[in-house]
Amino acid sequence: MTTVSERPAELVARVVERLHEVLRPDQILTGRTDRLNRARVPAPFPVHRWAERLPDLAVLPETTEEVAAVVRIANELRMPVVPRDGGTGLTDGAVPLRGGIVVDVKRMNQVHELDLDNRTVTVGTGISMLKLNEQLAAHGLIYPDDPASYPCSLVGGRIGTSGWSLIGSRYGHTRDLVLSFDVVLPTGDVVHVGDGAGGKISKSSSGYQLKHLFMGHQGTLGIATRATLKLYPKPEAELSPFWAFDDYDDAYRFTGALARAGVATFSGAVLFDEWKVAYLRRDDEAYIPQPADVRALTCAVLYGWEDEVRAGGKRLFRIAREHGARYLGDEISEGDWAARHDRYATPLHGRTRTGQVVPMSWHCEDAAVNYTRLPAVMRAWHGIVADLRRRTDVFDDWGMFAYTSADTGVDYLTEIDVGIWEQRLDDDAWAMWVAAKRDIAAAALAHGGSISACHGSCREGEVDLVPSELGGGYEVMLGIKRLLDPNNIMNPGKYLLDLAYEPDATDRLADLRGLLP
Repeated sequence: MTTVSERPAELVARVVERLHEVLRPDQILTGRTDRLNRARVPAPFPVHRWAERLPDLAVLPETTEEVAAVVRIANELRMPVVPRDGGTGLTDGAVPLRGGIVVDVKRMNQVHELDLDNRTVTVGTGISMLKLNEQLAAHGLIYPDDPASYPCSLVGGRIGTSGWSLIGSRYGHTRDLVLSFDVVLPTGDVVHVGDGAGGKISKSSSGYQLKHLFMGHQGTLGIATRATLKLYPKPEAELSPFWAFDDYDDAYRFTGALARAGVATFSGAVLFDEWKVAYLRRDDEAYIPQPADVRALTCAVLYGWEDEVRAGGKRLFRIAREHGARYLGDEISEGDWAARHDRYATPLHGRTRTGQVVPMSWHCEDAAVNYTRLPAVMRAWHGIVADLRRRTDVFDDWGMFAYTSADTGVDYLTEIDVGIWEQRLDDDAWAMWVAAKRDIAAAALAHGGSISACHGSCREGEVDLVPSELGGGYEVMLGIKRLLDPNNIMNPGKYLLDLAYEPDATDRLADLRGLLP
């Protein structure tokens, strides 16, 4: 994957000159430190290749009109544009692979309108869920989009990745919670997408459902600038019991039973496998101080009014008794659930095969997998990471979570966490990792799943299999990209969408589809 920007200095200077016509000087950042700060995401990448991902400059717009003006200039001068909405994604959506302009939206963080009667809020996409909910709390309301990166990811990033929420089994995920939004297209035109023309309508049959086209586009189709979000009453009560098991199979069966119980306040369940429990016990004793015979865990969470949460909790505890689950007590249960957002910044150390503690960064691969396929995918993924670890100490298996995606328990966000010794991640180890990511994605597809339920699939490795997963739908993606972005300025290089501009991509697509075992 080519990542080096070889853009003439004269062109960059011309772009900067034009940007001064539409932005203040403090909104245009050309210093190396400012650019380095926007060159990467938290997931490990070979340190010696960071410079290949350096943007030519960054801008800090404050309005939709300013974003549109920047994009129009970029389109005219053929300069790549990469949206950055927090930069917390783990598959490089916010990373500039071809240099260009990084549009950092964090100054677009205003609450424009709070509609208490219709239960909606309209915000700039640069606001985080934490900051938004701090303001909504005064009105007894909540925007229940709850990713692990809750304090630092932004609404725009949630739209760009079609984010997944830890409490989505009750409230839905980002695609359900965002009613409509404004998008600056690659030409600089601005459109409003939602259900029909209404900014606050949750269901319409007028025309195509264009909102979903811009959910998960990873910055390849435009920049979301202003969004209207669905609100709920702030939960009066929360119950987050943790149960322990001697083995994974018992915890797996119990997790499925919880999700299928039909409890209205059920907001989600998390299944920890044996590798994850071992990792947490090794490095996170404050949260998981249970005895060593505990080898798997299930956490459930219920939100709602006090009386309905109490009743739902009784039903879940009855199911727990029927499955031989051991309750870990209020202190551990409440403490671990309260710490759920900390895991976004978990690590930052791992073990070599001899037990030496070394600095490692966190990476996770995720997939959407049906409940019945979880055990098989777990075994396949651990086998892939075990093979990596046999070959080099660069990688460490940090275990797997499975999170319910819906209240019916039909499918799960399944993730394996891998510690990566980033400073030792040379080209050979990187090639091993790319191949392993491809194998992990292939295993999910082989079991009827989707490559990603949460982060997207933009990175080398898993992205190679996207044309296979989507079938003819991938050619539709290429057509949409070509139509909306005729000059390929919007986040070029992502999702292999450069193929949209090749005269005949048939052979290349055949090669990619031949990668799937």
